[in-house]
Amino acid sequence: MDAKIREFFDSVGSFFTGGDNVPWCDRDVIAGCEREVAESGSAEAKKESLMRLSWALVHSRFPDDVNRGIAMLEASLDSSASPLQTREKLYLLAVGFYRNADYSRSRQLLEQCLQIAPDWRQAQTLKKVVEDRIAKDGVIGIGIAATAVGLLVGGIAALATRKK
Repeated sequence: MDAKIREFFDSVGSFFTGGDNVPWCDRDVIAGCEREVAESGSAEAKKESLMRLSWALVHSRFPDDVNRGIAMLEASLDSSASPLQTREKLYLLAVGFYRNADYSRSRQLLEQCLQIAPDWRQAQTLKKVVEDRIAKDGVIGIGIAATAVGLLVGGIAALATRKK
């Protein structure tokens, strides 16, 4: 019985904390990627280094890093040499917008990814996380609205009682 109760509270906690499996990246990794970009020799090596830096930035815990990664990816999206590169950039953009809590934009980008590669598990998994988050935010919003209505109705009833 204790295990069932623990499982219930863990699932509720996960619901409200928004637990996901999208990896995080720390500032040391970002700094290493920035050095790699600065030291890259050829144009091809620089492109690869910039992709790694973009990955690191959108996986950062810091909004400024995430926004920088999004800007880099958006600027390079039109210069993608192949559908695979486009898919990768769209996915990383989706991660960035997910990190910024712009879930509808993240979902749009993931749908574009899945048009290019319908069976791509990574995009499918993130899309499920995003859709769950959208649903959760809707449930929380409904709860807040219901509470506000309850307080308003209770306040009106209290005023009506005082006037009598």
